[in-house]
Amino acid sequence: MNAEPPPPAPQWAVPPEGGWTADDLDTLPTLPPHTELIDGSPVFACPQTVFHSRAVSFFSGHLLSSAPPGLEPVARFTIDIDRSNRPEPDVVVVRANAVESLRQTRFPASNVLLAIEVVSNDSVTRDRETKPVKYARAKIPHYWRVENHDGRAVVYVFELEPATGAYTSTGIFHDRMKVSVPFPVDLDLSAIAPRPRAADPQ
Repeated sequence: MNAEPPPPAPQWAVPPEGGWTADDLDTLPTLPPHTELIDGSPVFACPQTVFHSRAVSFFSGHLLSSAPPGLEPVARFTIDIDRSNRPEPDVVVVRANAVESLRQTRFPASNVLLAIEVVSNDSVTRDRETKPVKYARAKIPHYWRVENHDGRAVVYVFELEPATGAYTSTGIFHDRMKVSVPFPVDLDLSAIAPRPRAADPQ
């Protein structure tokens, strides 16, 4: 009995010379959902943890309710930095005029005011080192990094320093986060933690 031939490798498995481009993310078939492009290479999303899901929902929901007119928070949406880099922050706040169509798949980095990354086990180095450098070079004014410390959210807040073109830390928040830029927010970070379990019926 002849064995069936193995299925062909997906097209994105072998990059072209020079790597893939930002435009390729919209045309390559069979790409997994939420694929990013970092330095010409696709980066695939791992399964979400409960913390990650709750944090993304928390920030996207609260920023949507507090953002002033003219700004639009969007969750898990790619942004164009350059030809070889099209990352997908967990939440971005963009100028509302960046939303041109309900069918668009990315925003230009020039329209992003805030990028938020929720750190996962597989994304620690990217979120702490790789992405902040790229976001700063793209002149995104604000960057927030959210980490899980023993089940509770800690938010590291950074602002672009014009003289150096790099991010500088402006605060570390544990239980309550209150900032005035890019617009005022006052957040109870403990709400990201899992809810208490209901008592077992007697």
